[in-house]
Amino acid sequence: MNAVIPLRTEPGCSDAPVLRERGQREVFCGLTGIVWLHRKIQDAFFLVVGSRTCAHLIQSAAGVMIFAEPRFATAILDERDLAGLADANEELDRVVQRLLQRRPDIRTLFLVGSCPSEVIKLDLSRAAERLSRQFMPQVRVLNWSGSGIETTFTQGEDACLAALVPTLAADDAPALLVAGALPDIVEDQLARLLREIGLPRVAFLPARRSDAMPAVGAGTRVLLAQPFLGDTLRALEQRGAQRIAAPFPIGVEGTTAWLAAAAAAFGIPAARVLQVSAAARQRAQQALVRQREALEGRSVFFFPDSQLELPIARFLARELGMTLTEVGTPYLHRELLAEELAWLPAGTTLSEGQDVDRQLERCRATRADLTVCGLGLANPLEAEGLSTKWAIELVFSPIHGYEQAADLAELFVRPLRRRALLAA
Repeated sequence: MNAVIPLRTEPGCSDAPVLRERGQREVFCGLTGIVWLHRKIQDAFFLVVGSRTCAHLIQSAAGVMIFAEPRFATAILDERDLAGLADANEELDRVVQRLLQRRPDIRTLFLVGSCPSEVIKLDLSRAAERLSRQFMPQVRVLNWSGSGIETTFTQGEDACLAALVPTLAADDAPALLVAGALPDIVEDQLARLLREIGLPRVAFLPARRSDAMPAVGAGTRVLLAQPFLGDTLRALEQRGAQRIAAPFPIGVEGTTAWLAAAAAAFGIPAARVLQVSAAARQRAQQALVRQREALEGRSVFFFPDSQLELPIARFLARELGMTLTEVGTPYLHRELLAEELAWLPAGTTLSEGQDVDRQLERCRATRADLTVCGLGLANPLEAEGLSTKWAIELVFSPIHGYEQAADLAELFVRPLRRRALLAA
């Protein structure tokens, strides 16, 4: 691997045709974003307004044990609500009041909409304004939609952060804002590197506590840590912030270029980035040697799931030598993914959206060494003799930055190793 900061010089897939699929989808709804958001914002609470199905989804996805005290819950629509015998807004007010009495530590309460028609009829934005007036300054009440009609999987985080942006303080001083929820350990690692490089002010959205949310203004430069934050970016740009174009901090190459883009935006030379990151880069490159031996020359097929597919596919192809048979993503935002598209191998098949049956046909035809897909497809494909990787693990696992590069690669090695052991 090169010891210099990689530049976007090759055309890759910048102008590649994209197969647009518009059919049956198999992907989690945006409510699942609560699973990592409630761990990130430590004094926030997420109240889903929905059905028992919504409650079961969040509970099972989070894996919360019965004695835990999570920071999310579901205000369930019951028979009285469905029959129109109860005033939904009065019921919601009652639930919120009971919740805040029981949990006085809450500082931000998110009302999260879901997809039942009875919820869609509710004006949760107006309810949030009403409740916020009632409970401010102790508690701010915001709302966003995690409905499967409007969002898929990671778009729940986008909707949540976009709802936060109008509440951020105004400050036009030069500052770097990293947008995207990251595990605390990854955030700390990246923050340390950015500070050592010499960035004047570095903040993260979301912050870990409601009273530490960053300010934003004309001097703010936004560096995205996640590729699915289109609405959040637009909201920040409306506040005067400007995006720093960069690939995403996945793998050694992506992390180095991400740091370099931040440095360049503040006039810091690339040599400083290489100097500060030298030890971490060397550790990561050495750690990837073993995984490259296991993955080089193997083929991989991506079903659309999280919008992380392009950065991860780029990492697998360029740093681990894998062959990309198809890279599917729920939505391909060309502006945010321009650097990733340029780095993908020319000729890579790209697909946007989903038509499960057609994609299954292509997957079976290519019979890639590894198929990255959702939980619902994994077991049937395993039964057909294909090795699969659960896409959901790529969201719930720390995968950004130098220290996590080998861990990310290992997630792709394990299914192949398991298949080899079973065949032995």
